[in-house]
Amino acid sequence: MAVITPPQKETPARPRANGTARRPRRSHVLNLASLAIGLAVWALVSLFGIADLPGPLAVASRAVEMAADGTLAGDLAASLRRVFIGFALGTALAVPIGFLMGWYPTARGLLEPYVQFFRMVPPLALIPLAIVLLGIGEVPKIFVIFLAAFLFSVVSTLQGVVNVDRTLINAARVLGAPDRTIFVKVIIPASAPFILVGMRTGLGASWATLVAAELIAAQAGLGYRMQQAQLYYDLPTIFVGLIAIGVLGMAMDRLLLLAEKRLTGWQERR
Repeated sequence: MAVITPPQKETPARPRANGTARRPRRSHVLNLASLAIGLAVWALVSLFGIADLPGPLAVASRAVEMAADGTLAGDLAASLRRVFIGFALGTALAVPIGFLMGWYPTARGLLEPYVQFFRMVPPLALIPLAIVLLGIGEVPKIFVIFLAAFLFSVVSTLQGVVNVDRTLINAARVLGAPDRTIFVKVIIPASAPFILVGMRTGLGASWATLVAAELIAAQAGLGYRMQQAQLYYDLPTIFVGLIAIGVLGMAMDRLLLLAEKRLTGWQERR
């Protein structure tokens, strides 16, 4: 006689540990380790007198002096104002023009030659023209920064619109969506990652253009201060300016990266 065994209860599978929660912590540890190693190498290079580089302590001491007399705060404010205005204006104009070029082939045919032409001309090469046409005030400084941010952002926006999956557009049209709804609900969300990458690249270009932009008869700014320090071989002041530009640029880039994560949460990430 066969023995019937009662069915055994299945043990529920344990949830697998989510490795993504550990990634930010591991990334922060690696960042701190990299910073410590970089400071150690910098201190050793300075200690052995290679290329007469100032050490971290000398640079920190100079930064404290500049902060105490208000020089550093004034330079930070002047440079931040120029970068922010130029970057904001460049991005605000680039995004709608990029959408226009990507959505309408006629607009792309009319505007793309000019965009590609100026993209091949470094913004720094336009400084003499900017001085002649716009004078030596704040306008030419902001203009070259604006141009650097605009060119990166407009190309990224255009590429984002062009690369939208046609299946999504056709599916929306089959469901009866008008062009305006397709543009708002399909094109803009699908292009958002490209736009934000272009903004991050344009931000880097804006800071890279800053030093040259402050060549135009500036009286304050990190780039101006570094150029003045060059005349007197004041390496600690140059290093203070370099570090300040890097820190400010990274902080603004992290803000854009945070916005990217919030606006494109649907996108898969590694």
